[in-house]
Amino acid sequence: MSEQMNEQNISELAESEAGENSSVERCLTFEAGDLVLYISTKHVIEIINNYSLTMLPLMPSYIKGITNLRGQILPIVDIRERMGMLPTEYTSKTCTIVLNIDSASLGIIVDSVRQVIDIDLKRVHPIPLKRQQKLLDGMVTMEDGSVFMSVDCQALATPEP
Repeated sequence: MSEQMNEQNISELAESEAGENSSVERCLTFEAGDLVLYISTKHVIEIINNYSLTMLPLMPSYIKGITNLRGQILPIVDIRERMGMLPTEYTSKTCTIVLNIDSASLGIIVDSVRQVIDIDLKRVHPIPLKRQQKLLDGMVTMEDGSVFMSVDCQALATPEP
């Protein structure tokens, strides 16, 4: 009897862990202004620091230019400005995250990269409408009480009207 219970408990535990893991996603966390943001690592190609930037005329201010990354031309977007925040001086922690969204590559300039963490998508909630930010589609409260905001990749890859 106890062997049956143990096998059944182990089976149920494995099923519940598989169910839990299906809603957990690896995400890269980074900072932009006072916000801690995250994006799924399935969109992240690499993080770059030193690159030459070619400015383009008649572009919105949040598009900082283009760069040639090993033969691929990437538009570079300052995520702070894209979200409507004031521009800031770049520091030694400022870097560019190269993303692939629906087969389109682009770089986003962020204040700093934090770490890769697992986020349970079941714990992500919509952002209250009163305080909704551009490009953000969800928020999650971490165990330490900090709040991380999810970047809406589709909105990021779509130019503003």
